[in-house]
Amino acid sequence: MEGLKVSKANLVVYLHPSKANKVQQAILRQLSSLLFQFSEAFDGVVLAYDVKIRSRNAKILTGICPYFGVKLKAELLLFTPKPNMLLEGKVVKLGKESIHVIVLGFSSATITFEDIREEFKYKLRHGEGVYTSKFHKRHVIKVGSMLRFLVKSFDEEILHISGSLIPTHTGCIRWLHKHATEEGSLMDRTYRSAKEQRKSDMEMEMNENDPGVNDGGSLFSKTDLRHKSKRRRTAEYS
Repeated sequence: MEGLKVSKANLVVYLHPSKANKVQQAILRQLSSLLFQFSEAFDGVVLAYDVKIRSRNAKILTGICPYFGVKLKAELLLFTPKPNMLLEGKVVKLGKESIHVIVLGFSSATITFEDIREEFKYKLRHGEGVYTSKFHKRHVIKVGSMLRFLVKSFDEEILHISGSLIPTHTGCIRWLHKHATEEGSLMDRTYRSAKEQRKSDMEMEMNENDPGVNDGGSLFSKTDLRHKSKRRRTAEYS
C-alpha cells in the first residue's frame, strides 16, 4: 500500500525540571502525544516512532520556568496519503450512494456514488447490500471486504479520505490478486508453449537440412546403404 514512509529526524524535546529523574519516560510521553495526529512538521500522521538520545547533556532554558532540552534521533513511521495514491482498507458500511472504509484502523474513507465506476451495480444479496461487477460476477464488494481505492483528497484535521473506484485496477483486493495471478499463469503457459513450438520448429528444420537423416530416422544416408548392400553381395559370391 502506498502512503506509508519512514522519516528520520533530529529532535529536541523540552522537559520540566521535575522530570529530570525520569527523562526517558517523559520523552516517550511527549512523543506519544504525537501519535495518530497530523504533524505539519513531518507532513503526515505519526503512526510509530523509535528514538535514541543523542546527548546526555541537557540544555537548560532561561526563564520563569527553566525547561531543559534533550536532543534525540528519531525514526518516524508516517501516513501521508496524497491524491492518486492507492490505499487499502476494510469496508465497514455500504449503500446505494456510498462505500465507507477504515484505513489502518483509524482513518475513515468515503467513496461516493459518482466515484464508483459503472461496472459495479448495487444489489441486495441475502438481505445485505453488495456491489457486483457486470463483467466479472465473482468481483463483489461487501461489508468486510478489503478494498483498494484511489485517493482524491485528504482532510488533515479530521483524518478523512475521499476515495475513488473509477480506475480499473481498484476494487476488492482478493479478486484483484486472484485475477492478476490467473493472468500471470496464462502468460507463463503461453510463453512456455511458444518456446516449445520454436524448439520443435528448429529441430524439424535441422532434420530437413541434414542429409544424414531420412524419413525412417536412420543415421545413414541412402548412398551408405547401397555401398553396404554391394559389399554383402560380393562377400556372398566369393
